[in-house]
Amino acid sequence: QLPTGLYKKILVIFHDSVLPYMNEPTLMMDFLTVAYGIGGAISLLALNGLFILIHQHNLEYPDFYKKLYSLLDPSIYHVKYRARFFHLTDLFLSSSHLPAYLVAAFVKRLSRLALTAPPESLLMIIPFICNLLRRHPACKVLVHRPGGPADMSEDPYIMEEEEPSESRALESSLWEIQSLQNHYHPDVAKAAAVLNQSLSEMEDDISGLLELSGYELFDKEVKKKATDVPLEFERVRGLFGKKNDIFAEHFSLD
Repeated sequence: QLPTGLYKKILVIFHDSVLPYMNEPTLMMDFLTVAYGIGGAISLLALNGLFILIHQHNLEYPDFYKKLYSLLDPSIYHVKYRARFFHLTDLFLSSSHLPAYLVAAFVKRLSRLALTAPPESLLMIIPFICNLLRRHPACKVLVHRPGGPADMSEDPYIMEEEEPSESRALESSLWEIQSLQNHYHPDVAKAAAVLNQSLSEMEDDISGLLELSGYELFDKEVKKKATDVPLEFERVRGLFGKKNDIFAEHFSLD
């Protein structure tokens, strides 16, 4: 057992400064699988090392996707290691051989968590979800299912289910993304409106959105050039500006 702080310090540099210089990186399998099972930020940081062992050294991890699915909680859009996590999740979900129920579970869970996510995370996760739908056409039923649930209580998707295959995600619809089309941030509403049209075959490049911050969004808005605002073309009369109103007879703005 290591202190939490030490786990984080090791795992941040593990995939760059330790694994490439080991003669037998497979000796780290137990350490990384234990770290991956701890949860929270430690699990996120262990993903880098596990990714190298899975892809380069044939590590088999039977419950890997179940654990990855369990890491999706509301904090995932706020943690410091968000960019690293979603970059690796994108790689893990890139295979076209993954079953539709698994990808649908990830899409649905990310969509549900997006309801409470900040705008900078939403501008990243909506294209991320669209990319998953492009890679796995069987999941497009989530977008095109007519007569979706009228409210959350009618949604067949089981958010609390830990096993993706039992979550009933493929029976649901992406009403969460549709609700984001009324988001207070215009860029988010515009991004969510993409699902109203047929998706292009070309995937969106999300690499530049992974580390988008609230400060950058605010700075972008502040630096926008002011445009001419259309004014009332008819002179206002009276207290409430209505013609032939009793207030126009007795009150004046002069």
